[in-house]
Amino acid sequence: MARPHAVVVPYPGSGNINPALQLAKLLHGHGVYITFVNTEHNHRRIVAAKGAAAVRGRDRFRFEAIPDGMADADRDVGDYDLALSVATSNLCAAPLRELMARLDAAAGEDGGVPPVTCVVCTALMSFATDVARELGLPTMVMWGGSAASLMTHMRIWELRERGYIPLKGSQQLHQSQRPHPQHLRRTRGRAEYARIYTIGPLGTLLNHAAADAIGGGLSLWKQGTECLAWLDTQQPRSAVYVNFGSLTVMTPERLAEFAWGIAATGRLPVLVCWRTSCLVARPQFVVETDGRRCLATWCSQEQVLRHPAVGCFLTHSGWNSKCESVASGVPMVCWPVFADQYINRKYACKSWDVGLRLDEEVRREQVTAQVKQVMESEEMRQDAARWKAKAEQAAGLGGSSYKNLQSMVEVIRSFASDSKKAEA
Repeated sequence: MARPHAVVVPYPGSGNINPALQLAKLLHGHGVYITFVNTEHNHRRIVAAKGAAAVRGRDRFRFEAIPDGMADADRDVGDYDLALSVATSNLCAAPLRELMARLDAAAGEDGGVPPVTCVVCTALMSFATDVARELGLPTMVMWGGSAASLMTHMRIWELRERGYIPLKGSQQLHQSQRPHPQHLRRTRGRAEYARIYTIGPLGTLLNHAAADAIGGGLSLWKQGTECLAWLDTQQPRSAVYVNFGSLTVMTPERLAEFAWGIAATGRLPVLVCWRTSCLVARPQFVVETDGRRCLATWCSQEQVLRHPAVGCFLTHSGWNSKCESVASGVPMVCWPVFADQYINRKYACKSWDVGLRLDEEVRREQVTAQVKQVMESEEMRQDAARWKAKAEQAAGLGGSSYKNLQSMVEVIRSFASDSKKAEA
């Protein structure tokens, strides 16, 4: 029987890399040979953060790296994320094409590596679909956001034609709030997919799967275990976890409001995993939270959220964070910054009843009040527990996500069979 071989190409940001790695692990557990493609820059960062073993791979699971087209001097620019998106879109196709050729050449040499039979990329890596089409390979695109944001992107051209876009007053929007259309232009006319597989939460699916042979996530930052050890010393549901993600930029004024809002929560233990140097530079915050805080540059968020000591998550409302918090049964205080985070907040606060919102111009008094309300609300805790149970049910044997994953694997296997027939 032909063996399926998927080349997984995530956008080079932690919010894309880790979900793609989780999906790759799930596919690997179902017999799919995986080649996971990082950028060379991120490959070096991962090795520096976790050691060479993190990217050594295992049987039928290998890591490869391609250049992202950016010079090191360009990584400190103010619009780095936009520059990275443009560079990968314009300059990564040729290196990926060369990698695919090397993989197929290796398959012909010893037979240990099966020929590539499909490409799985995250949505921002649309160039990978172009390369796959050139090589006659099918593509699956991983959408890491909500269904609502997917529908918006799929209908973006229709919304333009009907006059909803550009938004009225959009000239007043900050750059982070404006749509980034480059990958939309590249994929225009390809927005209607024959199949959509709703799979998740990915971490919960992995917990239901066999033992993880590939190791933990691929962190771009050095992760310590001190925060988990600190949580072990706290009472159940007593601690507030604070993390605004890897891309959030905050003014000193807003940072001060959050710092003093957190400090004023009384005796609540606080775990902050976000640019802690900014907080350490505020001596009074250090004094006010002495004996009840833990500051970490980065941490394993899923492990933190699943820890019984965590009772509230102060979050930027990224979709990964939302899913991980819901799957862990932890209610939230939400302060979105850009992209789909605003609609994610609406889900948490209005649809699921597991969150409270903060105003965009955040005030310390509101931070204190909302955090305390979440920590004290038994009703919100019960709602969060119900959503956690739903996530477990979906990921468990016979659940909707479980079935959709099986269906996706069967399609990937069929790609390999079709490829074998074509060779014959």
